[in-house]
Amino acid sequence: MTSQELLAKQLFAEKIRLETLVCVGSRGFGHLGGALSVVDALAVLYSGVMNIDPKNPSWKDRDKLVMSKGHAGPGLYATLALKGYFPLDWLKTLNQPGTHLPSHCDAKLTPGVDMTTGSLGQGFSTAIGLALAQKINGQKSRTYLFTGDGELNEGQCWEGAQFAPARKLSNLTWFVDFNKKQLDGLLTEVIDPLDIAAKARAFGWNALSVDGRRIDEIASAIEKAVAEKEKPTCIVLNTTKGQGVPLIENIELNHHIQFEGEILEKSIAYVKERIAALEKGGAK
Repeated sequence: MTSQELLAKQLFAEKIRLETLVCVGSRGFGHLGGALSVVDALAVLYSGVMNIDPKNPSWKDRDKLVMSKGHAGPGLYATLALKGYFPLDWLKTLNQPGTHLPSHCDAKLTPGVDMTTGSLGQGFSTAIGLALAQKINGQKSRTYLFTGDGELNEGQCWEGAQFAPARKLSNLTWFVDFNKKQLDGLLTEVIDPLDIAAKARAFGWNALSVDGRRIDEIASAIEKAVAEKEKPTCIVLNTTKGQGVPLIENIELNHHIQFEGEILEKSIAYVKERIAALEKGGAK
């Protein structure tokens, strides 16, 4: 990856972050912490990795993405809007009557959303179903799955973790958003997940662990996943809940927060400054 390519992906990530703030801020509250922590990975996937066509969201040979942690919908919605799947103005209708953007991802309502999610754990199974169908049909397309780290308390995830390697679903890439928090607090206070990559590896996955803030590390891990032809790949993203927005990162319980007034204004201003700095750097 050249320095200009890296800069472009970083800039895209900040624009997604900004629109995610706008999206949740329009409602005044929401699942902001876990939406922000997947932004950088989404920026990499949607800036050249995934084979998609925003003008034809139902194209049968497209790569597909399942946001099993469906409450991270605002991050995905912001990404899809910036890619041209629907107008940016839709982001200001989050979870409002008649909206196309519900609190959790809904494939029937939102162009570009490939699977309805929200009941934690179930997205793992549906992503496996998509990947298996792609393989049976001889398609070259891939499936990308996001789960939360707290979501891994669900036994359904580990049933899927056994099945995918058994069927050699090398076209499946599983991202774990390891932001170390869940609804009720730190993972270590609820159920310590131990070494997630080691657990996935023991189940037969090609498993990698990267800094979820680093665009270059995420991109490199995805390249390795695509190159793997025998096993599905698990990429553990070491992230921070509220990632990229210090005011949100520093809220202890930031799974679902009130987001309005001064905290909204300062958060948006911070990210806009980041965008301006990156755009200035790109002009050199």
